[in-house]
Amino acid sequence: MDIIISNSSSKPIYEQITSQIKDQIMAGNLVAGEQLPSIRALANSLRVSAITTKRAYADLEAQGFIETVQGKGSFVAGGNDELLREERLREVEGHLLRAIEGARVIGVSAAELVEMMTVLMEGDE
Repeated sequence: MDIIISNSSSKPIYEQITSQIKDQIMAGNLVAGEQLPSIRALANSLRVSAITTKRAYADLEAQGFIETVQGKGSFVAGGNDELLREERLREVEGHLLRAIEGARVIGVSAAELVEMMTVLMEGDE
């Protein structure tokens, strides 16, 4: 599991860990049932506090991305296909909102924007 911590990022370290693990789960690089490194092992490999990694794991568990089994460790949650789909839909909505804002700035109408999106989607087929 590759996680890169940026000291120059405005995001707290635990959020960087959380988002990178979530991204790896969503990309399919971490699959349901796969065991994650222990809190201490991840903290040591990233050279951060165990409290920081514990917070990241707690957030991931609260969001339904991982499950922790007492005495066994943390695992990628199974059966979270709908959760992953919802997360991806939120990402797409964010991209679309930015595109709409950009279109408004230059005076692109809603009809023109829909036409552009239709053409782009047809180009992928």
